[in-house]
This record gives sequence, structure tokens and C-alpha cells, in this order.
Amino acid sequence: MFRKILIANRGEIACRVIAAARALGVRTVAVYSDADRGARHVRLADEARRIGPPEARSSYLNVAAILAAARETGAEAIHPGYGFLSENEDFAAACAKADIVFIGPTPEAIAAMGDKSAAKRLMEKAGVPLVPGYHGEDQDPAFLQKQADKIGYPVLIKASAGGGGKGMRVVLDSKSFATALESAKREAKSSFSDDRVLIERYLDRPRHIEVQVFGDTQGNIVYLYERDCSVQRRHQKVLEEAPAPGLSAKRRKEMGEAAVAAAKSIKYTGAGTVEFIAGQDGTFYFMEMNTRLQVEHPVTEMITGLDLVKWQIEVAAGSPLPLKQNEIRMNGHAIEARIYAENPVKGFLPSTGTLRHLRAPEERPGSVRVDTGVRQGDTITPHYDPMIAKLIVWGEDRAIALGRMRAALADYEIVGVSTNVEFLARTVASKAFSSADLDTGLIERSRAELFPADAGPSDEDLAAAALAELLAEQAQAAAAASASADPHSPWNTVDGWRLNLGSHHELVFAFGEQSHPVQIHFAPSGYRLEIAGRETAFGGREEDGVLQVTLGDASFRVRAVLDGAHWHLFRDGAHRVLALQSAQTAPEPDTAAGTLAAPMPGKVLQVLVQAGAKVAKGEPLVILEAMKMEHTIAAPHDGRVAEIHFKAGEQVNEGVELLRLER
Repeated sequence: MFRKILIANRGEIACRVIAAARALGVRTVAVYSDADRGARHVRLADEARRIGPPEARSSYLNVAAILAAARETGAEAIHPGYGFLSENEDFAAACAKADIVFIGPTPEAIAAMGDKSAAKRLMEKAGVPLVPGYHGEDQDPAFLQKQADKIGYPVLIKASAGGGGKGMRVVLDSKSFATALESAKREAKSSFSDDRVLIERYLDRPRHIEVQVFGDTQGNIVYLYERDCSVQRRHQKVLEEAPAPGLSAKRRKEMGEAAVAAAKSIKYTGAGTVEFIAGQDGTFYFMEMNTRLQVEHPVTEMITGLDLVKWQIEVAAGSPLPLKQNEIRMNGHAIEARIYAENPVKGFLPSTGTLRHLRAPEERPGSVRVDTGVRQGDTITPHYDPMIAKLIVWGEDRAIALGRMRAALADYEIVGVSTNVEFLARTVASKAFSSADLDTGLIERSRAELFPADAGPSDEDLAAAALAELLAEQAQAAAAASASADPHSPWNTVDGWRLNLGSHHELVFAFGEQSHPVQIHFAPSGYRLEIAGRETAFGGREEDGVLQVTLGDASFRVRAVLDGAHWHLFRDGAHRVLALQSAQTAPEPDTAAGTLAAPMPGKVLQVLVQAGAKVAKGEPLVILEAMKMEHTIAAPHDGRVAEIHFKAGEQVNEGVELLRLER
């Protein structure tokens, strides 16, 4: 066994590897960029080394710096995690040349599966079923257009050298192909330094099912059952579960054996995932093989009771697989939800900022697990993937697992960035997901259910915000009184007393463009709030900081978190934000009308219009790249482009005006 390993990654996967290594008695070395100097994985490791500035290409993709850190610390092996250099055959080869063990497959295996087109040809020889498509080397746009026309629409354009939804586009008709191809190639080049693509028939209502495989250096290869990863946004996974619902024992065995055949064809070692696209009729086709650990590996761990990261380290150290195929058992059902800093309403745009309040569900061994790389006070930056955590639950069956996931999501509280927590809760509770009616288009076909119109704050929300504000004012007054020369001065109280005025006043909360007043009456017995004719009495604050509120005949609990002038209310899984105003101040008008601002920090890739041009509502104006993904900024209304403030290649901050559009 190794004495010390270096983890060439960051965030929750680095923390996960540290935990497995510690269980084996192996010391760990973390690496970090300047943006991650105080990160959780740095604090958890036995030691750490700086490897460069925030940009990934100068730090987590800096092979020389990572190998130097390994040599300086005496690390015998490097665990690459997932992403970054995990599927880079040159890095694996460089580790071998430096006499450092790469905890993963051989460079040859990575190369064989890293080129998606070559992998398809290899799988065809191995007898693994393939989706009809073009996987060749000719990348001439006109030729690719002809191939797509021949395959028949809709088709899927996919980067040959990558995954994770980057460089992937669904094309519905021939006239849209050229634009989609250009965009896919550009994104593939940015993400993988390789703009080659392949084209496949896009299946109607396909499911995304993947099989976990594991090989050792003695030639043993097993599969550890499958995961359904069909629920996706922008071709990136959102929810994963194991085993795949509705899969027969016969089909499970067939897919497992096909995955093992794929792994054996390249003499695979370590953890890998063979991904299939499956039809609603049960047919399945090889899609790609990820030659690394997957983000969603915890659901496999939950149903098998195995630690896949420990297996990785042990196999890399030369040990045989701990179990044979007939010894691997499956028990219960597990679901994983990826908690992202993003705004689902705004097309799942990533969100950046400081996690000013972070409260995760209580972990329960064997049933509720939270894998995370951040703590309260950490910052989500534009430099890396915006995933905050993975929430994993297990149940004796799918129904129990669904219930535990709904309850756990209701307990998640985050302030400082936009998140997908409420969206995930709606998705898990949706008719399609609850009934296991799964396919990769689930989000789009359930849009009305998953993106309901916001009805605005309820009376309960307003009562909670008002009472939270009164308590905050009371605490502030008490603090001022304790520091005052005259702590009993009436000016240091908030009992509502006013000279020549009644003992009441009004708080006004803003939600969007609407103002919501709450009238507060002060009495010897305490506060009495009046909201739309209903009265509320305050029940008090509980030990964990939750408010107990009574409104009319109803009583409820809510946590209120103040962030600047905004009260964040967490109740029954809902997160409501209300801005406090004075009673005399009306909501500010929307000054953004006629302007287009950057939704997040990024780089301008293309400006598609010129100053003076007339544009129609919905017409693409600017293409922005952020976190390796392209975001198209479209015209919010018909108008004329009055000014363009940035050109291609320039970096922009969130909220800056990209151009001005006049009606």
C-alpha cells in the first residue's frame, strides 16, 4: 500500500479521496490554486502545495507543477479525481515517466476511449451495439452536413474528445446544422483543445444508462450494476439513481456483460463507466466510456455497500479486486442530486458569490449523505464548476428513497448565490420522475410543472419577515443599550413608543416591483401584526434559530436569514427572498429596460450584430463563454442596436452592460 498520495483535483472529489485514503492509513497531499488557498480540501489534507493562479490551465491543468508537487512531497501516487487531467493520457504517461503511480487506467486505455470516434469503431469490433452515425476523421463542414442529412434528423453533434455536455448540440433540421456545428466545435476547442466532432442519430425519448466497471492488474474485470442518469439540463446530469428503474434482470445482465466486453477490449484497470443510450423499448447502444471515477459514483456505493475510491487506491497499489462478479450484491435504491450554484429560471446560468449562509441536511449513515468541498463563507468563483455539493439518499426501495430525498432537499439552506435546490425538489416530486417515466427530455416536457409562475409572497412569508426584522431591531437596540452610558434610556428600546403618535408603525417589503406593507401594533404583551386583515402573534425563537410564528389559527416554523437588506425565508423546502424598504420608499423602477447585461462573469466570444442594426425579439446578439459553456444573449424586444460596449475576446463582469438596445 502507498504511504502518501497526491490528489490532482479540488472541491468535493478531493475531499472524498482524502476520506478514503485516511481510512486506508494513507497520507494525502492537496494541491491548490490561488483561488482555493483556504478551500476545504486544502484544510483536510495532511499537507498542501500551491500550483498556480486561479485559471485552471495554469494550475489544475499544469502537469509540470503537479508533478513537481508530488516529487517535493514524496507522494508515490497521484489520484486525478474527475475532470481536469483525469482522462488525459499524456498526464498518465508523464506520471509513469516520473516513476509515480497514476491511480487510474493506462495511458493506452485512456487514449483508446478518449477519442469518441475511435472508441465507436473499437466497440463495433468488440460486438457492442452502436447508434447509427458518423464517427470518422473527415471534419469538413460540408461533408459533415451531408452525413447528418444521410443519417436523418434529429441528429446529435458531440465532441470527439470530451464529455459533460460540452461541445454537444441537438440539431432538429438541415438548415440549423451549420450554425450548431460551428458552436459545438468552438466549445469543444475551448474545453478540450480539440474541435473534432461525431454525429449520431438522436433517439426519441432516450434514457441515459451507465454501467460501473472495475478492473485490476491481474486481468479481472467486473461490473457493479448500473445507474440511470437521464435527468439532464444542457446535456449535463442533474439527478442520478441506482439501479435504473424498470430494468429487467435479463437486460441488466446484458448491459453489464456488454460493459465488461468494452473494458476487456482495452485491458482496462481501475474504475470506469460505460455509458449507454437506451430506447424506451429496452434497446441499448454504446455511447462512450469515461475512463475515470464518475461524479455519481456514490449511488453505486450506496446500493453495493462498497467504497469505490478505496478500491481505486488498492488496485493501483497492485491488489486484486476484493470481490468476484458473483459476490457483488445489490440492495435497495439510491438517488443523487447535484446541488449547483445556478439559476434554473435563467437557463441554468451559473451563479457566483460568497456562501453567506449554508446549512445542509443532517447526514445519517447509510441513508443520507452529503459530499461537498465548500463551507459557509467560501466563494463560488467563475473559474471552476459551480457544484456546491452532492446529496445522496438510500432507501429500501425507490419510494422510500424518493421520500428521503424530498425531505433532505427541504432541509437545504443556501444564501449568497442562486441555487437549483427548489428546482430539484420540484423535479423529484414531479409526476414524471415520481413514476419513473424517464428520458433525457424530462425537464423540457415537464417545464410547466418544474417552472411554475411565482405567485409572490404569502401572508405567512410577510409575517415571518416582519417578525424577523423586529427581533433583529430588538437585538440591535439591546446591544446599543448595553454599550450606552444610560442603558435604560427610552431611545435604546424598540417598544413602539412615539411622542404624540400611536404605538404602531409599518414595515414595507418589496418583491419584484410589488410593495407589501405589514402594520405592526405594540402592546404590553408584545407585537401584533396585521396583514391583509389577518393578525399574527409571535411564538418565539427556538434553540436552533428557527422562528415559531402563529398567523390566525395556523402555526408554522421558519428560518429567517438577513443578508444586507434582504430577508431569506426557509420554510417547508421553499426559499423566499423579501427586501426591506421604508414605508415611504416605493420600489425602484426597472432601469434595465433597453439594456443587455452580462448574466455572469465571462468572456465575449462573438458579437453577432453591428451598431445601428435593427433586430427582432429573440435574435442572438452576443455569445458569452463562462465556466467553459457558451451562453447566447438574445434581444429582449424588437429594436435598434444603439451601442456595443465590448468586442470578442474581452472579459466582462457580471451585470455590466454588453450593448444598448433602443426600442
